[in-house]
Amino acid sequence: MHLTPFKYLLAACTVAVNLAQAAPAPATPPATVRLDYMHSGNALNEQYAIERVVIEPLPWPGNLTRNLDDSNLGINRVEVVDAKTGELLYSRGFSTIFGEWRSTAEAALTSRGFQESVRFPKPERPARVRILKRDERNAFSVVWSVDVDADAPDVVRKQVAAPVKPIAIRVNGPSSEKVDLLILGDGYTAAEMGKFEADARRLSDHLFKVSPFRERAKDFNVWALAQPTEESGVSRPSTGVHHASPLGTRYDIFGSERYILTTDNRALREIAQYAPYEFIEILVNNDTYGGGGIFGQFSTAAASNDWANYLFVHEFGHHFAGLADEYYTSPAVYLPSDSRQEPWEPNVTAMRDPALLKWKNKIKAGIALPTPWPKETYEEHARIYQKRRTELRAANRPEAEMNSLFTEDLNYNNALFSKAPHQHTVGAFEGANYEAKGYYRPELQCLMFDRSSTFCAVCQDGISKVIDLYTKTVNQK
Repeated sequence: MHLTPFKYLLAACTVAVNLAQAAPAPATPPATVRLDYMHSGNALNEQYAIERVVIEPLPWPGNLTRNLDDSNLGINRVEVVDAKTGELLYSRGFSTIFGEWRSTAEAALTSRGFQESVRFPKPERPARVRILKRDERNAFSVVWSVDVDADAPDVVRKQVAAPVKPIAIRVNGPSSEKVDLLILGDGYTAAEMGKFEADARRLSDHLFKVSPFRERAKDFNVWALAQPTEESGVSRPSTGVHHASPLGTRYDIFGSERYILTTDNRALREIAQYAPYEFIEILVNNDTYGGGGIFGQFSTAAASNDWANYLFVHEFGHHFAGLADEYYTSPAVYLPSDSRQEPWEPNVTAMRDPALLKWKNKIKAGIALPTPWPKETYEEHARIYQKRRTELRAANRPEAEMNSLFTEDLNYNNALFSKAPHQHTVGAFEGANYEAKGYYRPELQCLMFDRSSTFCAVCQDGISKVIDLYTKTVNQK
């Protein structure tokens, strides 16, 4: 289905808003409040400081019967409580770019600040917003709180006109009953707006071919929005390419040539606020392999790369469901942990006690834990593959050569694992979370391990749980 006339697009948006307003009580959804703040510090300490409170142009898109998060995901959690009674009104888990940066070598040498935001439905009375963080016991404790009166005089209520109109990619019902995914574009010129829409449709269509998104496709609305740039593509500093773009998305985050993020949170939020959304994926108009994903923030993917389908889904897995990377042979920018704390992510474990394995309900009787697999053979090939990959990037070879190497690597893995006794077994396979020892993944292959086309059973359960959080009412759980 091809939708280009803006009259039709505006009509689609109007239908979505009208449907949302027709949802169960309250008939009119509350306003969307955004708290912008600065998160700064280094490896040893961190601080928070409020910047401003904003009333966004569109009403709250979420399911008001599921205001409280029961997923136990994320490094952080936001809680909104009634300032007078202490009643918990809203909560959501999330992670941050600051939290990732804090685990890099740079954080031991200097301090940095990152813009962040939390969004929530407007309370009827003044509220206290609390930011919580996991401690060494994996329990949440408050690290910052601030009182917010969304009716105060200094709250930003008037916004400039939308710079661009959202495109309705899929509208399956009112936002209050659906997951709203917003696809943003960065690095697309005015002449490439048609390409952006085609990219957004192509990649979102692929997402809904992958289980469990395929089975839950009707639970999603998808919107697309892009502000044109003067130059095609985003910045890639390691090759001397610097482009101005509305979102400031770029390669080489934390020194990793394949890691794509934006650290300009305000720019991101000020564009995203003109479409209904709970989750965001940014498409960069580049063909160089790369992407990134932060749970509860956003994900990114290089839309013109041969592996764009995989990138879009893999990175969305990080952002949407808090899935961890299960691979461990690629170079990582994060310093290894001195301890083996149990990860909060649903698909990796330190497995201190096999009897308490987080996915034990999927383990069949007689399966060995840890589960044997051809680890040494895999790692021997991986060393050769990673050396070739590094050489290709260092020589700035054509992207087609890198794409071919990725295909060759996946074919090798498929052939190797096809002979493994536990190819389709749910167990505990050592090697995950960027570490060869001490962390385990549920299955031999998964979209979060290599460039496979499917999620493992544990990842699928994790994704389904988040979909339920945004689409099912409490009594439907």
